[in-house]
Parts: sequence; structure tokens; C-alpha cells
Amino acid sequence: MNDKIPEKIEDKLFSIKYKTDAHCHLRPDQSKCLQCLEKTCTIICPANVYCYNETEKKLVVSYEKCLECGACRIACKHIQWEYPKSGKGVQFKKG
Repeated sequence: MNDKIPEKIEDKLFSIKYKTDAHCHLRPDQSKCLQCLEKTCTIICPANVYCYNETEKKLVVSYEKCLECGACRIACKHIQWEYPKSGKGVQFKKG
């Protein structure tokens, strides 16, 4: 029997390194985000890249911590998603 306590997602995210690009590789259509009731991208992203600011009525994108998993582009058709420039973005330490 394995009594090892499973790692939390926060612990796993902490072990990831990034080389941040100066330009965002995630471009949501803000006018469509305003109309979106579900705000799926704010729920589906494992790294919490997306946050809807109710005061400004705007989707805030913290692209610097993107895992490049593509979950947001599958879940939301209003996000233009592309990989960061070569050598930029997420760099996983463990396989």
C-alpha cells in the first residue's frame, strides 16, 4: 500500500520555469468576452491565466504563467491562441 500524499497542483506549478515573452500569445476577443456568460476560460485553465475583472468589464490575461496546454482554445472559440516565440514560454523541469 502506498501511503504517499499526492502533490497539490500548486506544488507542481511551482516547479515550472518560464522564459517570458514581451508579447502575449493569447488574444481574447474582449467584445465577445463581455457577452460570454460562462467565462469558461476562467474555470478551465489549470494555471489560472484568465480572470474576469467585473469593475473594468474586461478579461485579464496573465500569459506569463501559461502552461501552453491549449485547454482554453478548446473550451473557448473567442481566444486566439498560438505558441510563444521560439525559446519563450513554459519550460518543464520534470517529464
